[in-house]
Amino acid sequence: MIGFPGIGLEFQRSPEIFRFTDRYALYWYGLIIVAGVFLAIFYCLRQAKQFGLKQDELVDMLLFAIPAGIVGSRLYFVAFNWEEFRGEPLSILYTWQGGMTIHGAILGAAAAAGLFCWVRHINAGAMFDVGAMGLLIGQAVGRWGNFVNGEVYGKPTDLPWRMAVRGQEVHPLFLYESLWNILGLVLLRLLMKKRKYNGQMFTLYIAWYGLGRGLMEGMRAPAFNLMAGSWMVSQAVAAVSCVAALALLFYMTLFRKHPPLLAWTAERDEYEVYRKERRQGAAATEEALPGEGNETEGGADEGEETGNGDTDGRDSDGEDDSG
Repeated sequence: MIGFPGIGLEFQRSPEIFRFTDRYALYWYGLIIVAGVFLAIFYCLRQAKQFGLKQDELVDMLLFAIPAGIVGSRLYFVAFNWEEFRGEPLSILYTWQGGMTIHGAILGAAAAAGLFCWVRHINAGAMFDVGAMGLLIGQAVGRWGNFVNGEVYGKPTDLPWRMAVRGQEVHPLFLYESLWNILGLVLLRLLMKKRKYNGQMFTLYIAWYGLGRGLMEGMRAPAFNLMAGSWMVSQAVAAVSCVAALALLFYMTLFRKHPPLLAWTAERDEYEVYRKERRQGAAATEEALPGEGNETEGGADEGEETGNGDTDGRDSDGEDDSG
């Protein structure tokens, strides 16, 4: 049971939707996360053209970025909780038991997306800009998975919108962060028409999310804080990323001149022509190889016949060279 006593609401909830066997079940958390991912992808595909991107490029990038985000999310958590896994390293793979972090997911996905863009001659800033809005959508939806699980809530409070869970009345952090991300999406949409350079929207996202996460992390119940000694890791990362993003925005806006937003697409298009020609050339070579092989065999036969005719020691004018 989760309730909001200040406004008279109560919700009966179960983490499971239904169970297949004693070991396997379909959980609300997983379904909500998947729904957030698909909503984010759908939105980004609709916006891709405005950033000079093609939809198939975005889909190809996601095939690398999503798995990398999952791996990064898990490894980030493991790195700061190694004592829990030292005795049984194989348990690192048990992601269904919990232990994922958004900062690790962003780092992993960003690294994979950046490498993909470098290989495909795509402007990484443009890809990250459209991705920033997708991240806000995914996070806004995904936080409701924490609500269903009754986890990641805040410290005790008596505010009118307090949440009652597990015998405590606490800050509903899942709601705070979900609303913060929705507001961030609205702000990015409003600022997109004033975008000056590729990467600006993503940098704004980092600043916005870092600010909100830094403020909300201090309200978390201690059980849900990722610690490194006496430091709250997520709060420190959020604060540093926010300051760094603001500094970068200041520098890029005031001290750098930027080419037209879509100027980079010319290089991408040239590279695509090169790739197409290379594929066509490879295909033509494969088709020609059998014929070339036959000609070579025929030439060798002819050479052998000619050679056989001259092996009696005479040159082409019939004179004997044997002496």
